[in-house]
Amino acid sequence: MTEHTKTNGTVHLPTSKDLTIDNITDNVIAFNSQGKDSRLAYVLERLVTHLHDFARETRLSTKEWRYGLDFLEQTGKMCTDERAEFITLSDVLGLSALVDAIDHPKPPGATDGTILGPFHTHEAEEMQNGDYLMRDGHGEACLMIGTVVDTNGKPVADAEIHIWEANSEGKYDVQLPDRKGPDGRCVLRSDENGLFWFKAIVPVPYPIAQDGPLGVLFRAVRRHPYRPAHMHFMFEKPGFDSLITALYLRDDPYEGSDAVFGVKSSLIVSTEDIDAETAKKFGQPVDSKVIRWNFVLASEEQASVLRDENSMKALEDLGRRVKLINHLPVPDVD
Repeated sequence: MTEHTKTNGTVHLPTSKDLTIDNITDNVIAFNSQGKDSRLAYVLERLVTHLHDFARETRLSTKEWRYGLDFLEQTGKMCTDERAEFITLSDVLGLSALVDAIDHPKPPGATDGTILGPFHTHEAEEMQNGDYLMRDGHGEACLMIGTVVDTNGKPVADAEIHIWEANSEGKYDVQLPDRKGPDGRCVLRSDENGLFWFKAIVPVPYPIAQDGPLGVLFRAVRRHPYRPAHMHFMFEKPGFDSLITALYLRDDPYEGSDAVFGVKSSLIVSTEDIDAETAKKFGQPVDSKVIRWNFVLASEEQASVLRDENSMKALEDLGRRVKLINHLPVPDVD
């Protein structure tokens, strides 16, 4: 229990001196509880509690503490407008996948979400159905045909769909030194039948960048850096919960050991040899592959109800008394 009290909303702080291993956590929490934002106070309270417990439980040394800070500093120095290294760090620690699962729960039948990853940008051009996603002339041609429906199977028209994938060498456009603009990414809209389609290449596996502190970490713990072949999608439509997802190729060698923990069985897809009729209809070479997928969006209401139910149950199981403000838990002290 923190060693502070409130009177008419005013925090009465303890004396912040002569602190020990046993009482410093309560004091820090008290000092962070002076604001009016109850959610911020709760997040900081839990962060400080777990961070301090981590130090106590591991008996963290000064050398290790300094090394950890240097690691974060070097991670920050790797970040640019084109490289979101902290997102990658979140990915490889499993935090990205965890947050997505908490914040975007899915009702039965809805398409599962997965991580955004560090390579989504907001500069993708809006294209028309049937356009080429990228200008890579070396990959295996692939036609992607998708449909967007709600959980009742009704087509979702005019959904905004962000799509991005790596080139045939496993590089995203933002990783290329001679980049002249967006490539391998676009924004499409579903038609009146919820249909969308585009011309791409068969995805390939690739390693996450190993030239920074994450490479040092992976080598130290003997983890491989590879992601299985995949293609990213993000769906936006008023009235529906945002869906960030990806399709992963079946039987990829890294299907079961994704470096960023993004693969879900429900998102594994097979490529097929395109048939003559489909090739003619969509103007695709007869020696290319085709991927077909039905994306099912949950409504905002469905996701909101599930999120609230899951939050209350999870915190009740932890013995915490909370209430929800804007669908986010805060301590219920009334």
